[in-house]
Amino acid sequence: MVPREIEVQTDDQALMVVERDAAAAIFDGVLGADTSLQLNRMFRDPRVLEPGERADLVAQLRNAVDLRPDASELRVLLGMALCVDLQAQEALEELRKAVEQAPDSFIARLKFGELLMRLRICQRAGEETHQAAQLAANAVQSELARRQAATIRAMLREGVERGGYGGLLSRVLHFRRRSREQHALTVLAGTK
Repeated sequence: MVPREIEVQTDDQALMVVERDAAAAIFDGVLGADTSLQLNRMFRDPRVLEPGERADLVAQLRNAVDLRPDASELRVLLGMALCVDLQAQEALEELRKAVEQAPDSFIARLKFGELLMRLRICQRAGEETHQAAQLAANAVQSELARRQAATIRAMLREGVERGGYGGLLSRVLHFRRRSREQHALTVLAGTK
């Protein structure tokens, strides 16, 4: 991808790569110029937005969602802005609603899976990412889903999933149990 391009979902449920300046035109009637500028800045680097700017962007996107509650792509943008503003629970809810509204939406499924992955809910993240991969309409979408799925598999393999303490504890207890069994086998083998 060229650095001047971003990914935007259109009405035909395909993720398109468009110029940043053209991205504002897609939601021209709903989002103001200031909101579009803040979205572009957020896509470039989420850390550049000040706390007040993040809160303002979230408020503007909430208003846009209220104007067009059926637009799942606006809910995805709102969910992404909430993530940048570190409001994970609200972001999770918005992305879940986006997936419910448009179950055949690649970007909604991919971003929902990404947030689940970041929250270490890896099994569910894998399911959503798999659904997104099946909905991929081009090579760029397939590659995005493939990379996310690979990250999720690595997290599962390394035991990073939420509730990992139980996994750690069971591994320690299993190790202690196994070492006792090996010790018993060694004693039995030596008495013969």
